[in-house]
Amino acid sequence: MGNGAIDANSHPSPHGVNGGTSVIGITTHGSDWYWAVTAVMTVSTFVFIGLSFTKPRSHRVFHYITAAITMVAAIAYFTMGADLGQTGIPVEFVRSNPKVSGTTNNQNREIFYVRYIDWTITTPLLLLDLLLTAGLPWPTVLYTILLDEIMIITGLVGALVQSSYKWGYFVFGMAAFLWVAWTVTMTGRQYATSLGADISRTYTICGVWTIFLWFLYPIAWGICEGGNVISSDSEAVFYGVLDIMAKPVFGALLLWGHRNIDPARLGLHIRDYHEDPGHVAGRNEAHHAEKREGGTSTDINGATTTATDTTV
Repeated sequence: MGNGAIDANSHPSPHGVNGGTSVIGITTHGSDWYWAVTAVMTVSTFVFIGLSFTKPRSHRVFHYITAAITMVAAIAYFTMGADLGQTGIPVEFVRSNPKVSGTTNNQNREIFYVRYIDWTITTPLLLLDLLLTAGLPWPTVLYTILLDEIMIITGLVGALVQSSYKWGYFVFGMAAFLWVAWTVTMTGRQYATSLGADISRTYTICGVWTIFLWFLYPIAWGICEGGNVISSDSEAVFYGVLDIMAKPVFGALLLWGHRNIDPARLGLHIRDYHEDPGHVAGRNEAHHAEKREGGTSTDINGATTTATDTTV
């Protein structure tokens, strides 16, 4: 039995929603790809949750955040595979390529708004994974997440605009992204370096990986929702590969790097139910007294300790 999701959920056809149709949309090939990415995200979620059971509850925060990222993405890709969570928007640029040209009476391109709902939830969690690893102060973490939300929402609004005004939203989103990129690559790296070589290495690998991939998303937007250059099936592959690299692969790199890092070293003081609060406080003091080479160590609350040696 073939993939009948597009026909089952298109009323009217093709790619119908709210009484309208989109002639520039995914085929069964695009739908199959979305189902494949759904499977990757789902399996990754179970793997990350399974790995969390190898750690004490007080050490599972990064496993839970990372599993939440792929879980939300799995739901979003399930929705796109079923050809749901989308609406048709008239394209700004009418192309001669038959895959994106539309017809004389219909030049609507299928826009998956569910993708942006996914990103609105998952990109802040990705940043939380990164910025908590660096031990950044909470005000910086929250402000960076706000800018990330601006980046995603302006991308969504721009995708839903037919006219050239969509590029104004693109500029707003890029400005927010550049601020996020600066925080991750410059500010975050300085904080991570102060916490020890192992933390700095994990943060640098995951941070550079993330920002490199995130620079590719505006390119994808420009040739898909923005410029109507490539087909919806090609759009599915482009975004799907990026999301696999930015979520399951990122998560694997991050959790591998965290395998020997106590969250207390990052200023995350998490108490299990059977632990006495006084014992946890004493343990945290011991971590702050841990000697590291390089002089100072800054925790997530902004407290600074002096050190003379390194333990990695």
